Amino acid sequence: MITIQDKKDCCGCNACVQRCPKRCISMHEDSEGFLYPKVDESLCIDCGLCEKVCPVLNQRNVREPLEVFAAKNPNDEIRCKSSSGGIFTMLAERTIDNGGVVFGVGFDKNWEVEHQYTETKEGLAAFRGSKYVQSRIGETFKQAEAFLKLGREVLFSGTPCQIAGFKLFLCKEYDNLLTVDFICHGVPSPGIWHTYLNETIMRLPGAAGKNSVLSSLNSRPVIRGISFRDKRLGWKKFGFEIRYAASKVAKKSVLKSANNLEETQLYEPMNKNPFLRGFLADLYLRPSCHTCPAKKLKSESDITIADYWRIHESMSQLDDDKGISAILVNTAKGKYVFNQINADKYPANYEDICFKNSAICKSPLIPLKRKDFFVSTTETFGSKIERLLRPPFSRRVRGKLSAIKYKIKHLLKK
Repeated sequence: MITIQDKKDCCGCNACVQRCPKRCISMHEDSEGFLYPKVDESLCIDCGLCEKVCPVLNQRNVREPLEVFAAKNPNDEIRCKSSSGGIFTMLAERTIDNGGVVFGVGFDKNWEVEHQYTETKEGLAAFRGSKYVQSRIGETFKQAEAFLKLGREVLFSGTPCQIAGFKLFLCKEYDNLLTVDFICHGVPSPGIWHTYLNETIMRLPGAAGKNSVLSSLNSRPVIRGISFRDKRLGWKKFGFEIRYAASKVAKKSVLKSANNLEETQLYEPMNKNPFLRGFLADLYLRPSCHTCPAKKLKSESDITIADYWRIHESMSQLDDDKGISAILVNTAKGKYVFNQINADKYPANYEDICFKNSAICKSPLIPLKRKDFFVSTTETFGSKIERLLRPPFSRRVRGKLSAIKYKIKHLLKK
């Protein structure tokens, strides 16, 4: 029986819930906004299947990739809409061309993050771009298993711990399955994302009242799209974007018609957006992320995708600031599939990628201010992030002095 004594011992992959033959395990949200399994002991038959599919209890061996590449999608339009080089789309299109099904992460109608599947190329657009929130897996392990048993090709993508849980859930290898994960920094709380989105939407022009983001359209703008990795300033200096339709004339009690809406956007660079700042500072990652059970390719995925950061240091000719992927081909199946797509590929060095993506081997440390973040206050999300991440007074003084010295030096040179 699954019993969570320490929250770091559950990555929230949902494998135990989906494998339980008595359906006696359900997921419940804790005070930090993460989901954890809870067993109804009156229905449990103590079969042990939930423990057998847990990726924390059944960690696999450390691996190294068979091949490593820097790669990009030759279609610049798709590449610019993707987080890095647009390789996932090419792998997914190949699966659909073969009559297969692709599982990825998209937004639901309330702009919360969940796993979904598509059987069309048009449906792949929802999966492009990183979503810096832990996704709800739901029943997608079971859905993918059903497609596999029908003989359909399946591409299943997710975080390393999700892939590890999925592989254990299946209990066997399938020739028609391709698993794709990515080098994961850690997954932020869905509850915190909801709080941030709620506050942000209600401050947008056209919003009226203080109702929840999930309330009627009368009280909020209509979200048309969200991007955590908008590339308008380039791949290296990505930003956060919300596209929304707001009322031209704000009216509190009149439903906005299509003619009374105009699309606009909120855009903030990554160093200015409160949610991205908190994520990059590790303030609200899942506890298990700090002791990740799937580092060093232990997920057993076929292909791992990442940003090839600092590509200019090793292959400067590829750095056009539109995004380059680092591709780790981990299995013979992954090698076969990757060779079938017509990506622009350049052999690379695994040690180089590890050096530039330390998250492949190392879990993030627990920040000292994590507990402070989850202490309930009357502050807005943005003001709390500003307070917790504000540099100490001494560092601010040193920074200003350095800036003054630089200006004086520059003037003297002139």
